[in-house]
Amino acid sequence: MAPTPPIRQVLSVQSSVAYGHVGNNAAVFPLQLLGFEVWPVNTVQFSNHTGYGSWRGPVLPAADIAEVLTGMRELGVLAELDAVLSGYLGTAEVGQVILDTVAAVKDADPTARYCADPVLGDRWCGFYVRPGIPTFMRDAVVPAADVTTPNLFELEYLAGRSVTDLDELLGAADAVRAAGPDVVLVTSVELAELGPQTMAMVAVAPDGAWLVRTPRLELAAVSGAGDLTAALFLAHLLREDTAAAALGPVASSVFAVLETTVARGGTELALVAAREQIARPQPRFTLDRVR
Repeated sequence: MAPTPPIRQVLSVQSSVAYGHVGNNAAVFPLQLLGFEVWPVNTVQFSNHTGYGSWRGPVLPAADIAEVLTGMRELGVLAELDAVLSGYLGTAEVGQVILDTVAAVKDADPTARYCADPVLGDRWCGFYVRPGIPTFMRDAVVPAADVTTPNLFELEYLAGRSVTDLDELLGAADAVRAAGPDVVLVTSVELAELGPQTMAMVAVAPDGAWLVRTPRLELAAVSGAGDLTAALFLAHLLREDTAAAALGPVASSVFAVLETTVARGGTELALVAAREQIARPQPRFTLDRVR
């Protein structure tokens, strides 16, 4: 009888809401569906995400978050982690706490991976984080990451160049990789050469680059898709060990969640309704090698 493989462990430091699915609420459940133990540490505890226009709840001080993470360090369990995942920072001080923890995790196990979702903004709205966060993300967080998952707007900022076609996208991803990360997953890719009804993701890694196209869905203002994508990409990367093998399942699962959300007329990601497509994604889209 074959030995049971160990259950992998992920520390996820992100925002949390009581109602809806963003931050840890978009990452923890999908990771668990894929068989991961998740250690969630919340940076805020809001009633709902800020896209609703009004919300209640505290932003947790960096010192409080550090206390939680220090408690884990004192337990001597950081060596059990396979990966750290971070998203929206809130403040540079919180970002530094995360980076200090990543350093401690890697001291305990140098093979552990750090996936940083550089949440900064989007093309339709510009930056939506506090001043200072974009610079800190570019100069400190992303260089410390093994994997980063910017959308197209964030990629342009991190690389310091505009992107209008696939060649420029690959060049920008290479510039980000040169700063530190081995793997860059670019999400929310809309380029004229791909067609007006196409969305794409592009994974760029040391062994090549791959693109996956999906149909554009007419979505209401749904938040959290980027948080979900980062968590799923980290999970499949840990399971499959290559960016190419991870990209297909991620595209299938994320599209299924969004498709289900649209079908149900919801304004929050339909994670529970689409749980089977997260746990057991079926191949739906063609993967194209673009380098």
